[in-house]
Amino acid sequence: MMMPKNRIEVTGWLAAKPALRYLPSGTPVSTARMGETYSYVSQGKNEQHTNWHSLSFYGDSANLAQTFDKGDHLFVEGTLEQRQFRPADGSKRMIWELIVHSCHLISDPRPRNANMPPEKVTASNGPDQEDWPVG
Repeated sequence: MMMPKNRIEVTGWLAAKPALRYLPSGTPVSTARMGETYSYVSQGKNEQHTNWHSLSFYGDSANLAQTFDKGDHLFVEGTLEQRQFRPADGSKRMIWELIVHSCHLISDPRPRNANMPPEKVTASNGPDQEDWPVG
């Protein structure tokens, strides 16, 4: 029997500093948007397209995400989750988000202590469904 896999790897640049908040359970969660741009040729013209990804970092990785800033180039690995919620207006919304399990800073122009190893975190399998952030 083949086991299904839900794994995604993306490199891109953060659109803004990740936002930190806490779930009712006390679990820290950081959220951010990351863009990955690719180039292609269409009808003889060079074109570019940017895909935007919603990232959610939980637990230890949420704290690590707070060290990142707008424009940082990241490699993230995680699972793609789809969820539905109802905002204050009562409408039904569906979003896709990448639940980050591990993350690497690819390049960082800020000075760092030379004795510090590259930053990496591996989180748990993510939050329970009742802990999912709304919005």
